[in-house]
Amino acid sequence: MASEKPLGSVIQGSLSEGLEVRLHPDVSVEDMRVGKFLVVRGRRSYFFCLLTDVSLGAASQRILANPPQPEDDFLQDVLSGGGTYATIDLTPMLMLTFTDIDASQNAASRENTENQPEKQQKDTSLASFDAQTSANLELRPVKTIPSHFSQVYDATESDFRHVFGWEDDPHRKNFSIGKPLDMDVPVCLDLERFVERSNGVFGKSGTGKSFLTRLLLAGTIRKQAAVNLIFDMHSEYGWEAPCEGKQLTTVKGLRQLFPDRVKIYTLDPVSTRRRGIRDAQELRLSYDQIEIEDISLLRNELNLSEASLENAQILYNEFSWAWIVELLGMDNEEIEAFCENRRGNKASIMALQRKLMRLDQLKYMRNASAHNYVNQILEDLESGKHVVIEFGSQSDMLSYMLATNVIARRIHKAYVEKTERFLQSKDPSDRPRQLMITIEEAHRFLDPSTVRQTIFGIIAREMRKYFVTLLVVDQRPSGIDSEVMSQVGTRITALLNDEKDIDAIFTGVSGGQNLRSVLAKLDSKQQALILGHAVPMPVVVQTRAYDSQFYEEIGDTQWEQEDTETLLQAADAARADLGF
Repeated sequence: MASEKPLGSVIQGSLSEGLEVRLHPDVSVEDMRVGKFLVVRGRRSYFFCLLTDVSLGAASQRILANPPQPEDDFLQDVLSGGGTYATIDLTPMLMLTFTDIDASQNAASRENTENQPEKQQKDTSLASFDAQTSANLELRPVKTIPSHFSQVYDATESDFRHVFGWEDDPHRKNFSIGKPLDMDVPVCLDLERFVERSNGVFGKSGTGKSFLTRLLLAGTIRKQAAVNLIFDMHSEYGWEAPCEGKQLTTVKGLRQLFPDRVKIYTLDPVSTRRRGIRDAQELRLSYDQIEIEDISLLRNELNLSEASLENAQILYNEFSWAWIVELLGMDNEEIEAFCENRRGNKASIMALQRKLMRLDQLKYMRNASAHNYVNQILEDLESGKHVVIEFGSQSDMLSYMLATNVIARRIHKAYVEKTERFLQSKDPSDRPRQLMITIEEAHRFLDPSTVRQTIFGIIAREMRKYFVTLLVVDQRPSGIDSEVMSQVGTRITALLNDEKDIDAIFTGVSGGQNLRSVLAKLDSKQQALILGHAVPMPVVVQTRAYDSQFYEEIGDTQWEQEDTETLLQAADAARADLGF
């Protein structure tokens, strides 16, 4: 954990506003990048911090009024570090105190250093602290700040392992999502904690949200953290997807990486076969599966009035699950007779009929279906398979929102029943598999006007109550209801420019104001800010490449018992090498 060269000294700060650090004269301010991971060594604690701002200062206004000439290197060197200086702002995220170490170990350390000079004693104590720290040591929330003139150091590989763990740890389901901006060391998500709550991948168009999502899904499958139900709006996750760039290239989808564990369903078989996918399962929906809440979700797409929805409820009360088929089959006289008997509004019902006729244009809709495709999807999920539902040419918002809501509502209902049965029996074999549902354009399902009417709003608020969580992918987080955003456990955010979107990312996040500058300074490609339930502290990463090396590392290999034992031995050896 120790670094040979201190970068600067803490000169002032507060718990709420963060720390101000003055850089030492021999440290270049140009090496300090927003988002950098640094460690402050206090007298009794280590503080793991995120760099949030960089600034320049001068000891006298006279220097600013009369700066040295560009060619006067001597005067610039004389002033550097004394008359002129650089400061950085740090936000402490975690702390690790010396008192957390076993008392007997501290006593041994004091005995070994009591006859050494004072400076040497201090150095040895730090080294002893580093060597005695173990992976089982708990990192704690920051409740205080370091004292004046505490030294600041670059984070080392040991620091990152203390905080974020390592991917091959057999005791946890860690997955490397990337690496720090200035180091070649993995930053890991704890996937068991990740799937416990609903999560989000955010970023403006073109920042690589789909690649980030594909990384997360591949990691979840590889580590067997949950089963996945993926509503693939643009056919990017199943078989393959195009890369951005001048040359047309493609990357492998989840089916190619995990051929035995991923199954593709398609709502447009012709489009799927045209793209060379031969073994996709055709998926059909029928009108008797559509309920009032599904139509209510589509009110903007179908331009439905409140009166039309009220009359839809009258139709449902009369005809139950056959209400749409009955409505589409009525002529004007039958509608008029129905309204007289059931006190419906003729104009509203006729308008509803006319607008619901658009559903006939959807290739996957049928009046009735003898085969229950949703039950088939449930059986696949129960057996541990991951399901990708492709939309092909049926990817307009009307089609996507209808099919996604209809299928997810039935899946959720089945999970509620399974959970209730498990709670009653207490039999581990009845415990449902953890399910993560991935949806794109999430603000369409979770905006404040519709969130109460969609199954996704219910899932987001329930969190892990019924073993179902969401992975929402969106470029407009400000369009998502604030209550839902506050329930999002882990947020993986690429570059955002809109102030409302940036504000939405930090909804319900303590100290979020200090991270705004970090998010605004991300590169437009392959960088992301990760914060929330699955990471111990916010961190900026260079995201992992999705390439042939990744394919080899993530490929479909089952861990046998002997492999696990080998990993345990390797983990113990790694701890010993790092002084744990």
